[in-house]
Amino acid sequence: MISNGNVSGQKNPSFMDGIVSYFKGVRSEWGKITWPERRQVVSETFCVIVIVFIFTVSVYLMDIIFKGLLGLIKP
Repeated sequence: MISNGNVSGQKNPSFMDGIVSYFKGVRSEWGKITWPERRQVVSETFCVIVIVFIFTVSVYLMDIIFKGLLGLIKP
C-alpha cells in the first residue's frame, strides 16, 4: 500500500484549499456575467434556425443535382 504520509486518512489540506478557492473564484466571476435580453436570444435563435434550414435545403438540392449528373454518366 502506498501512503502519502497522511496517517489520519484525511485529504491533503492544500488540495481542499484549492477546490474551495476555485469555487470562490467561480462564484465571484458568475456575478460579472452580463446576460443577453430575452428579445436578443429569441432573435438570434431564429436567425440560427433560418440559416440551418437554408444550408440544409442547399445541401439537399446539391445532392439531387449531383445524383442526376452522376446518373447521366453511368451507362
